[in-house]
Amino acid sequence: MIAIELIKWYKKNKRDLPWRETTDSYPIWLSEVILQQTRVLQGLPYYEKFLRKYPSVCDLAAAEESEVLRIWQGLGYYSRARNLLKTAQIICNEYSGKFPKTYADLLKLKGIGTYTAAAIASFANKEVVPVVDGNVFRVISRLYSIALPIDKPSTKQYFFDLSKTLISVASPDLYNQAIMELGATVCKPKKPDCHLCPLRSLCLSSKEKTIDKFPFKEKKIKVQNRLIKYICFKDDNKNILLKKRDSSDIWSNLYDFPEFEIDNLEKHIEQSFPEILNYEIKGFKTFNHILTHRKLEIQVFTVLTREIKEKHNLLFYDEKAVDILPKPIIIKNIIDIIFSEF
Repeated sequence: MIAIELIKWYKKNKRDLPWRETTDSYPIWLSEVILQQTRVLQGLPYYEKFLRKYPSVCDLAAAEESEVLRIWQGLGYYSRARNLLKTAQIICNEYSGKFPKTYADLLKLKGIGTYTAAAIASFANKEVVPVVDGNVFRVISRLYSIALPIDKPSTKQYFFDLSKTLISVASPDLYNQAIMELGATVCKPKKPDCHLCPLRSLCLSSKEKTIDKFPFKEKKIKVQNRLIKYICFKDDNKNILLKKRDSSDIWSNLYDFPEFEIDNLEKHIEQSFPEILNYEIKGFKTFNHILTHRKLEIQVFTVLTREIKEKHNLLFYDEKAVDILPKPIIIKNIIDIIFSEF
């Protein structure tokens, strides 16, 4: 009953999205990775850009990490891009460029979890395995008034097992697409359009007027405030100095400015850049940037100098060179402002 109603609704109301028009595992996988933590409208241009640049998984596997990070710029959660490249290399080098066909075999691939494996297996090969993402959690928890905390592993297994009893055996791909589409467009986190829902007559939380209570999370996300102080060294040839972050950082292998923590900028320059004898501090600007778990206050101090040695692993770049370097989106925005002021 539920699967039939969902699929009927989906066929009439689905959005026209390119990854729904193929059974090729590569673009399906690519779309699923891009759309993690990302809205469709934001992710679609990146999906198209990646397919133009890397038409096959082996084209992607041959790419430089810096190039992949640069194309990913603006999507955030850069570990997704790094894992994307690593998984592509495994598929190309160890599986001859062919994705495994079953859910169980897909799970053996590093970088592919239960949700992505289920999506590929059902969309590409019609395997009867349910997808369980945030949209599915929301739809099912509201449908059955399930007050189990969705941030617990045991609850995830409960929803997966329940979904196996709901999925259409004849059309598992359409069922999975339909329930995710319902969550994305109708059963939304806030102000759901219950009057448009094909399952409204079956929905317990709608009858009980408890929609806003589901899905239930046991732990609330704590947002941390962080202050970052940067030095933007400029020279008189309209170049700026950038550094590459190390591999242990959240912005691993992306470029930004040198940081400092002490209050006295002159003392920091004296201690960290002793070769700089002539410089001029031009003031600073403050930028705010909000991430899922953090609120960043970024102070950028502009310092005019040319006396930087390569021993710091720092180099001056002109605007054209900076453009091709992979950067966090907030750093890109700051750099755009800096170059506009030259």
